[in-house]
Amino acid sequence: MVVDREHLVRLERRTTRRLQRAKLKQPACVEDVNYRHPRGLDRKVFTELATCRWINAKRNVIITGATGLGKTWLACALANKACREGFTTLYARVPRLVDELSAARADGTYLKFLARLERIDMLLLDDWAITPLDRQAQQDLLEVIDDRAGQRSTLVTSQMPVSKWHDTLGDPTVADAILDRILGTATKIQLKTGPSMRGGQTLASEEQ
Repeated sequence: MVVDREHLVRLERRTTRRLQRAKLKQPACVEDVNYRHPRGLDRKVFTELATCRWINAKRNVIITGATGLGKTWLACALANKACREGFTTLYARVPRLVDELSAARADGTYLKFLARLERIDMLLLDDWAITPLDRQAQQDLLEVIDDRAGQRSTLVTSQMPVSKWHDTLGDPTVADAILDRILGTATKIQLKTGPSMRGGQTLASEEQ
């Protein structure tokens, strides 16, 4: 019993460290997902993603839909589950990430930063394609995605439908390269328009 207790304590500590390093924006759990909200979330698809088999398979996930439908919450719930299953995760807003990559290039830590991102089992890229990116930002994003393609899993959330990503990413050649690496193995969740979930709601414990 003492040995089992020590083993459980160590597992809990490791999980806590993974969650702290993930820097998730919201304290979400897959157990609290609200399937009754009329946003079109497929229970079967999401519960399969919650098994984390897609991470073992080095596949990607894309969640799109209007603001207020819980995209970030759902993504953080999957990241939380990944941490509990022993995977490393990291939350990053794309606009801030490209700024961090630019700063890393300026201070000489660019390659080290890329290597760190490459090792993350599941990288959560939030607010994808909400603003146009300049040429250097496009190239930086391609470096991140290319390093991970087929090696690690990436989860992307965006207000923009996938059909509009190409134009937002800018340079057609870079856009083609980025989208080919993300979309090729992605499970897509397209949330429908519905009542905003921000500020709490009464159908379940999920909150924005």
